[in-house]
Amino acid sequence: MIKLISSLVILLSVVDIAYANDEVNVYSYRQPILINPFFDEFTKKTGIKVNVLHAKKGLLERVMSEGNNTPADLILTVDIARLNQFVENDLLASVDSKVLQENIPSHLRDSKSRWFALSKRARILAVSKERVPLGSINNIEDLANEKWKGKICTRIGSHDYNRSLLASIIAANGEEVAENWAKALVQNLARKPEGNDRNQAKAVHEGICDIAVMNTYYFGKMKFNEKNPEQKEWASSLRLIFTNQSNRGNHVNIAGGGIIKYSKNKDNAQALLEFLTTPDAQKLYSSMNYEYPVNPKVRPSKELDSWGIFIEDQLPVERIAELAPTAQKIIDRVGW
Repeated sequence: MIKLISSLVILLSVVDIAYANDEVNVYSYRQPILINPFFDEFTKKTGIKVNVLHAKKGLLERVMSEGNNTPADLILTVDIARLNQFVENDLLASVDSKVLQENIPSHLRDSKSRWFALSKRARILAVSKERVPLGSINNIEDLANEKWKGKICTRIGSHDYNRSLLASIIAANGEEVAENWAKALVQNLARKPEGNDRNQAKAVHEGICDIAVMNTYYFGKMKFNEKNPEQKEWASSLRLIFTNQSNRGNHVNIAGGGIIKYSKNKDNAQALLEFLTTPDAQKLYSSMNYEYPVNPKVRPSKELDSWGIFIEDQLPVERIAELAPTAQKIIDRVGW
């Protein structure tokens, strides 16, 4: 146990976490550059100071180890899979908030009000403008067509993003059809799965493959990347395809949060959650992070709209979490 705690301390940023009436303590998997501007704005509006502990991993284990002594009030994560881990370990409190219910559609929040989506990301196809004809792909299921053999690049199937995508296909078509699709997808890969979503875009640009599976916000990060301008070239070679527009809609995943059940500042934590769903905050998600707002009253930024206005799959995100273990078994069987 001592070794585990020591390892976690190495992984986590050291910040001052305190108990106080005018503060709220956040454990966050989200990168500081993506989330700190929201906290600064919240503090300006409310006077409540936000203390943040950022980490790439280990926060679940930390809260479990700290138990009732944890200073954490709020957990912020990317992907439903990580949120669901906190649910499975009974670490989240149910939140009775009319604001959250009004600002977040029911399919984007927990049925027991333990977690709430704060932004959406669509998992799309980024294809070569030159080598993939317009109209040649309409549905995610089309990737199983043998005409795309040797033309597709993805990161590993067991990554949360791909596992959630497969879970949505299971929900739509059943386990057998989903497994056949995954098997055909693997056969159509141009190379063994590797890297992150940006690596798949780079591979399309370099002609290694013609089709990449990726989250929408990566396109924005590449298109406007001043630090690594070569990524602008990757983005300029791509055309984005939102799938299943004539049926269930394009699969979406979420970034979200929930209040830790041991929280000593529940009112402040709820106030922060509610703030993150307000129009001002939702516009920030869209303009700064290239993520889609969950609040239906808020339009995506002009940049996001320029990529295409799309119909999203309204499968409850909760259902995606339920089907994730089944999806993982399929991924293991087909070798994705």
